[in-house]
Amino acid sequence: MSIISLIIKREFIAKVRNKSFVVMTFLSPLLFVAIAGFIGYLSSMKAETKKIAIHDETGLFANDFVKQNKKQAAFKYLNLSEIDTKALKDSITNESFDGLIIIPKTNNLKDLESKIEFISNNSPSISFIEKTQDVIGEKITKINLETAKLDTLAIQKAQSSVNIHLIKASGEESLKGLNEIKIGIGGAFGYLIMMFIIIYGNMVMRSVIEEKTNRIIEIIISSVKPFQLMIGKIIGTSLAGLLQFMIWAIIGLSLMFAASAFFGVNVGPTAKISPELMQSAQNEMSGSAQMYISELWNLPIASIIIGFIIYFIGGYFLYSSFYAAIGAAVDNQTDSQQFLLPILMPLILSVYIGFFTVVNDPHGTIAVVFSMIPLTSPIVMLMRLPFGVPWWQIAISVSLLFATFFLVVWFAAKIYRIGILMYGKKPTWKELYRWLKY
Repeated sequence: MSIISLIIKREFIAKVRNKSFVVMTFLSPLLFVAIAGFIGYLSSMKAETKKIAIHDETGLFANDFVKQNKKQAAFKYLNLSEIDTKALKDSITNESFDGLIIIPKTNNLKDLESKIEFISNNSPSISFIEKTQDVIGEKITKINLETAKLDTLAIQKAQSSVNIHLIKASGEESLKGLNEIKIGIGGAFGYLIMMFIIIYGNMVMRSVIEEKTNRIIEIIISSVKPFQLMIGKIIGTSLAGLLQFMIWAIIGLSLMFAASAFFGVNVGPTAKISPELMQSAQNEMSGSAQMYISELWNLPIASIIIGFIIYFIGGYFLYSSFYAAIGAAVDNQTDSQQFLLPILMPLILSVYIGFFTVVNDPHGTIAVVFSMIPLTSPIVMLMRLPFGVPWWQIAISVSLLFATFFLVVWFAAKIYRIGILMYGKKPTWKELYRWLKY
């Protein structure tokens, strides 16, 4: 055990004393905050208003478009129905206008539905097309109702807006969108684990490849067992990565608060919202906000934090064993690419399972099964924890995760033991399988 502790200490010190490690530890938060501030600044800038010409031969729709100018600043509609369409098309070519809506005159409105044209040098956005179709569609619907001698005002009054109140079985009032908040919390923790595995798993692999390439490994392996060396590298690198991650979090949060407090830089999507609008929204939604905060405090916070630590350790050790085995099997990072995809696929799959299945049915069969499978459980189970998971499912999931870790370490040590002294030969999957039998 003392040998493993020496290897852990050596790996940790070697990582934290590396110049690139020190530079990126303190530079990364600065870059992150700078990029976030720049995005906030860009989002606060007003978009350029686009001029849209209207050529309405029916005379029914132009005024409805012009009324839209008061509701939005992204588009400015101009009624140019008196100008010839050829001249307007030339204006589009010369970029005098960003777009031209042509509404031809037809015998009936039914034919008009499929004959409206939009001319532009660039493809319009989906939202613009849908908005244009809605304006024309609402007008045609209103005309059809009037033609049928139906009271449009009575129809408008007859329309109902249903607001369903959510109540728990215990009698307490629940809130809409709470599931989305829960999946957001679980997804954030799951995403952190995935990024940590990819970043620091690669660090383990690069460390093994570097020592193998420099032939340092031949000296080290004469004093320690390959299994001890692999475990020491995984733990030592994880401690260095954890230290770097904690420094990033502290510096990043400090810089964000400092930028917001002293320089008036709003970081995030709220940057483009005016203070008056924010104050109004806070006054109107103060009651709902208190209920949301109360619901968040009712979440199993202790289970989420403890689960994050446990699944972080188990998931990182499991995947780092794969990375260490790959590093021992290859001579350079280029050769490692063929082996990395099978490792990354479960991580990518678990993210998709979490966001597309857990949010809709956190206790469904798919969510439960993938929260038990060791390769996907660190992410999927963390996404399920905010919804409340039975203790026996967590116990089975954690047991399978760490059991698989020890099993993978045993197999990875076999590949590591042979591959660490192999030079000048690109291994194949068939060779790796043969090494497992030695």
